[in-house]
Order: sequence, then C-alpha cells, then structure tokens
Amino acid sequence: MTAGGPAAGDTRPDEPVTVTDRRRIDPETGAVRDDSAAGPGPAEAEPAVTSDETPTGAEEHVETPVADEEIAELTAALQRERAQFANFKRRAAEEKQGSVAYGKQLLIDKLLPILDDLDRAREHGDLESGPLRSVADKLVAALSSEGLAKFGVPGDPFDPELHEAVQHDGDGAHPVIGQVYRGGYRLGDKVIRTAMVTVTDPAEAGAEADTPAP
Repeated sequence: MTAGGPAAGDTRPDEPVTVTDRRRIDPETGAVRDDSAAGPGPAEAEPAVTSDETPTGAEEHVETPVADEEIAELTAALQRERAQFANFKRRAAEEKQGSVAYGKQLLIDKLLPILDDLDRAREHGDLESGPLRSVADKLVAALSSEGLAKFGVPGDPFDPELHEAVQHDGDGAHPVIGQVYRGGYRLGDKVIRTAMVTVTDPAEAGAEADTPAP
C-alpha cells in the first residue's frame, strides 16, 4: 500500500475539498470584505428553536387571578349601574304621577265653588229639570271619573278629621252630623276639603228614661 493513497478496497473517486474563507478581512490585502463574500458569521446564524419555546403567534391565552378580579369588578359595577337606572326610572314615574295628581287637584280646587253653587241650586229645586241640570250632571260625572268623591251627609258619624263643626248640640257619646253647610271632597285617597257641618249629640234613650221629671 502506498502512503497517502486510497485505502485498500476503497473504490470512491477522489472528491474535491472546498474551503470557504469566512473571514471579514482579506489576509492578503487587509481590506474589509462585503457581507456576501464573507458569508454569514456565527453571530448571524438563526437562533435555534427549542422544544420548550412557543413560536410567535401561537401563544395560548391563560387567565390569571388578576384578570378574574377585573372581570368580577366590572360585573359588580355593571350591576350597580343597572340598579341605579332602575331606581331612576321608578323615581321618574313616581314624580310624573305626582305632578299629574297635583295639576288635577289645582284644577278641581278652582271648580269646587261651582260645585257648591250647584248644590245650593239643587236644594232650592233649580236643578229639577232644564239644561242647567244636564250641565251639572255632566260636570259631576266628569269629576267623579277623575277620582273626586263627595262626603258629609246628615246622620253620618262625626269625624273631626273629615268634618269641621260650626255648631255642637247635645251631650251624648255618639255625635252625628246634623246639617251640612258645605260638602267635603276626596281626590282618590286624599282629602282636599273638609265638610262644614253642625253636630248633634243626642243623649242615650236609657239615660233620658232614668232622668226624673222636674
């Protein structure tokens, strides 16, 4: 076997060996080579991607305790806003109803003297027939449909919260209304005017029988 020759049994042809000089400075001229001539250096090689690293764009969304707390706070804030809006709507509706009732009462207060005149005309028999009776009936019916109700009739039990007594006769324990000088009115459940009446308080029948004759 000749030194430096191919090994015995090796039938492969001689392959040329190519050596690439990657130095950036030419050792003969001392000039700096272009990047294309020098080729990529070790620092410019692409970093290897290990199995533990996740490629960009394939990151998974993982919820953290901080995110859960923020979601809970936002949910609570939304619930508070909804409750405040519901309370606002309720208050607005109540204020609207109150304004309507107040305006209705102001109008009826101005019509009460007309109703008193109609009551006096009815007592004198002026509303027995004729066009005035029709007008009076229509007016009373229209106000009644709006919730106006009259109270205070002779013989009703006397109630100081509903009746204004201008005269009181008798010493009994059960006072009743004698005469009605001015009717009282309710608008719904609210008393808008008390009745002006006289009060009679007759003594009990048994007490009168026990009283000796003079």
